[in-house]
Order: sequence, then structure tokens, then C-alpha cells
Amino acid sequence: AFPTWLAPEQVRIMPMTDRNIPCAQEVMKQLTDKGFRATMDDRNEKIGYKIREARQVDRVPYMLIIGAKEVETNTVSVRDRDTDETVTMTLDEFLGKLCKQIEERA
Repeated sequence: AFPTWLAPEQVRIMPMTDRNIPCAQEVMKQLTDKGFRATMDDRNEKIGYKIREARQVDRVPYMLIIGAKEVETNTVSVRDRDTDETVTMTLDEFLGKLCKQIEERA
């Protein structure tokens, strides 16, 4: 597995539509305030293309997908590069997962 703390970006945030960008910007702010390297992919492309590109081109350990359901429930869908699975959790749960992973590998 590519170490999270060595990745050019640790998290890529991908809003599903333009309506989800404000929520995605808030998530990005919270991540960067905690010291994580995060970027947002707000290009108007289908989410499948974004995920495929992020997996093939970059070494992005986590992708956060933010759609209407996530905005409504105040959660994020986390796509893990290593397992290729998507799990929905709160942002605090995700931050805890990142911190724990970094502590375990340090």
C-alpha cells in the first residue's frame, strides 16, 4: 500500500454536481485545517471518470465522494484506493481513520 503520509495528496474530494461544491469546500477546509493534503476535483465530469482517473494517474489513497445523500446526512462516501471499496461515514470518523493510520505507520 502506498503510505498515506507520502502521497502528493492524501484526499481528493469529488462533488457529484455543482450543487455539492459548497459542502465539498467545507470538507476540504476541515481537512486542511487539520493538516491533511486535500484537493477538490470540481470538473463537470461523471463521477466514474473522476474515480478512474484518480486511481490510474495519482497515488491518492482516499477519495471523498459528496452527493445529495452525503450533504443531507452530513456524511462523506469514502473510496479507499487499497480496498477499492466505498463506505459512508461522518467526516469525524474519516479523520479518526486517517489519524490512526498515520500513527500506526509512523
